[in-house]
Amino acid sequence: MTTVSFLVEQSRIVGFDVQGHSGWGDEGADIVCAAVTSAIRLVESTVNDVMGLCASVKVREKDTKIIFRLPGGLSAPAESTCQNLLTGLMVYLTQLHDEYPENIEVMEE
Repeated sequence: MTTVSFLVEQSRIVGFDVQGHSGWGDEGADIVCAAVTSAIRLVESTVNDVMGLCASVKVREKDTKIIFRLPGGLSAPAESTCQNLLTGLMVYLTQLHDEYPENIEVMEE
């Protein structure tokens, strides 16, 4: 199962951790893992490559984990955009959980 934990501090999503293989299919043919990875990469590339915000991203292949953290001190427009992106990601992954409840879990911490 893939577990996604959104980290929330004072109503602000500050990042997320994603861990595990969904188990829907074999590695390389797992549509749930592909959907999760694509969504995460879209958010990360928007925040870092498009907006230039330097969010921390760590990929640990040994335990199949991705850690994403927003930087602090964002301008109001950047903060608003990041919160919209992360909220959209949470909604999307929750909908994916509704479709594949045995393969993905979404939590808020």
